[in-house]
Amino acid sequence: MNNYLSKDMIIYLVEEIGLDESSIELGIKLSIRNNTPLPILLWSYGMLTIEELDKLYSYLFQKT
Repeated sequence: MNNYLSKDMIIYLVEEIGLDESSIELGIKLSIRNNTPLPILLWSYGMLTIEELDKLYSYLFQKT
């Protein structure tokens, strides 16, 4: 996994946000290709709302 991706993030996206695994897989591929953090890419493609993006980052920052 790259710097923009973690197992905790994937679990949160599936369990708390409710994203499909296929959407996450596509997001990961595009994230790697565009060298963009996965959360920002998902938001920019409309897969996450700004509120969900905020919740995801809040969760990730609490874990560190």
